[in-house]
Amino acid sequence: MTKTQAVSFSRTGGPEVFDYVEIDLPPPSAGEVQIRQAAVGLNFIDVYFRNGTYKTPHLPFVTGKEGAGTVTSVGPGVEDFKVGDRVAYAGADGAYSAERNIETRHLVLVPDGIELETAAAMMLKGMTAEYLLNRTFKVGPQTVLLFHAAAGGVGLIAGQWAKALGATVIGTAGSEDKIGLALAHGYDHVINYKSEDFVGRVREITGGKGVDVVYDSIGRDTFPQSLDCLKPRGLFASFGQSSGPIENFTLAALAQRGSLFATRPTLFTYIAARQELIDSAKALFDIVQSNKVRININQTYPLREVGQAHADLETRKTTGTTLLIP
Repeated sequence: MTKTQAVSFSRTGGPEVFDYVEIDLPPPSAGEVQIRQAAVGLNFIDVYFRNGTYKTPHLPFVTGKEGAGTVTSVGPGVEDFKVGDRVAYAGADGAYSAERNIETRHLVLVPDGIELETAAAMMLKGMTAEYLLNRTFKVGPQTVLLFHAAAGGVGLIAGQWAKALGATVIGTAGSEDKIGLALAHGYDHVINYKSEDFVGRVREITGGKGVDVVYDSIGRDTFPQSLDCLKPRGLFASFGQSSGPIENFTLAALAQRGSLFATRPTLFTYIAARQELIDSAKALFDIVQSNKVRININQTYPLREVGQAHADLETRKTTGTTLLIP
């Protein structure tokens, strides 16, 4: 049994509930490896667990679902990973720690051409962009799409990826700086949702036709306007709720706007099967190594300052990707 540092909370609430603590770290069990983490990714799902939107399996709880590091020991029966391997993951609770044990089913090997910090920054957000663009709705050269929070971590990756697929890419952002950032990362048009009617602007940009698909991680503040941006039989993909949950949603709203489709996808469904995880990660690594998608690490915080990182994320002070450094 060794000791390591982690961030946990014993009650849900604001960023102040976090405690930087020393915890016991046993040797890895069967099917697990132990890794020393180079970096941990910060994601809005971490906020949902901390504030109680999503229920934790127990308290105290070490949150965080994404990281990258080096294998330092291997548990019984593990044959596909060895000490010294560079690995990354998205989807395994307990990332807010300097070292951790993790089941190998969550891990992928990081290619030599990608730094561990970059891998930690892109797994959850990058694979989210992958499934949204390739599987939730198959984006191609004929696609016209709207992506909310264009300057966020998923948004900056998705803008570049969608442009590489040949799509016409429209985004929304909340400041001139964020608009400029999105325009530099694949977006053809970016709308300031704070000062402009984004529905009207989408209709203007598309010649009144609307878009094929809206990707919405904002929730309450952009609903039902997102539906009004769609062409008949378009798809509303609601994959987050940073402004709060959508309320008063009815199937009739889809019929009234032209037989729309709606889905509430999550990454963890799309990578639940081992081969799907491997394929999604490979698609992400390939497009990053092709230089068609750049990963921006725009903020870093020491792990012990995670409360400030959460506060900045929730007040939309961050852009692109944020890392926590153990």
